[in-house]
Amino acid sequence: MALSVSIQKRLGSFSLDVSFSTDGQSPFGLLGASGSGKSVTLQCIAGILTPDRGRIELNGRTLFDSERKINLPPQKRNIGYLFQQYALFPNMTVEQNLLAGVRSGSRAEKKAAVADAIRRFRLDGTEKQYPATLSGGQQQRTALARILVGQPELLLLDEPFSALDGFLKWQLEWELAEYLKPFSGDVVFVTHARDEIRRLCRSACVLEHGRSEASLPADALLDRPQTLAAAQLAGFRNVTAVRAEADGFVFCPAWNLRLRTEKPCQAVALPENALHPALPGEENAFLCRVAGEVSEDAQTTVLLIPDGAEPGTVLCMQKPEGALLSETLRVAIAPEAVLTLGSRIVTT
Repeated sequence: MALSVSIQKRLGSFSLDVSFSTDGQSPFGLLGASGSGKSVTLQCIAGILTPDRGRIELNGRTLFDSERKINLPPQKRNIGYLFQQYALFPNMTVEQNLLAGVRSGSRAEKKAAVADAIRRFRLDGTEKQYPATLSGGQQQRTALARILVGQPELLLLDEPFSALDGFLKWQLEWELAEYLKPFSGDVVFVTHARDEIRRLCRSACVLEHGRSEASLPADALLDRPQTLAAAQLAGFRNVTAVRAEADGFVFCPAWNLRLRTEKPCQAVALPENALHPALPGEENAFLCRVAGEVSEDAQTTVLLIPDGAEPGTVLCMQKPEGALLSETLRVAIAPEAVLTLGSRIVTT
């Protein structure tokens, strides 16, 4: 089971140029900030929007090919699309919504499929209720059940938790993962949240300004990002563009720092747990003013302002346990701990 996408689409001033393949690594994540083109990509895959150029293939079946003039309508693509707001029919009951998703079979077979879905998705007692009377979790389960009773080959999830927070979000995320375990098709999961990619996806790629980067295993993408955009989306806070210098050094204008790196790069990320109080004679050491401390997630983050840095610039360092810090501190990071990044998009 595999989805292959290589498409271009222009919408006004926005230009989409996306290329990726799931290659059996499902669920596959598309990670990007708002406006990066994630939902446009899903709409092109589903057939809601038509790309200007390119090709979309699902399990060896061509859904779209601009050169061969192939463009299957949405109803012939056999794709399920879970929208952000679930898109349930407001004037239909839960039972009627599910019946609308069954694609084939006799009346008795359709009713049996709906009854089975109501049982599996824990919707007993809601059959005659309308969407407005359901909880958020019931709405999501109804929407997912309606999609899966149609037995799609591919499931597209468009930021299903974006409107939720706290315990409800965590609970629905866990439920969604459980309900998808028996699903034999591919899943493409769109989000702007790195933690959702880590918990739910096997592989992923970053979208930035409508362009896709290389696909990587989810953990590799988040722990060892390859580009400036990927590092920012992965949650690295010490990220900046650099200027290459001689002898393996780079200069970071925003931080006013000259650092040695293991390879040439266009940007760097300094992991917070790799920054540390400098030892005498240590490489990549620099003086900072300690601007404050912030307690977060059972650890303390030290806010550092490098000497001569641009106004508003702050570096974050994980505070060593038991350390007593003065107003100024000389910190360091080993050259091999500096993440070297590219600033250009790399497409597969």
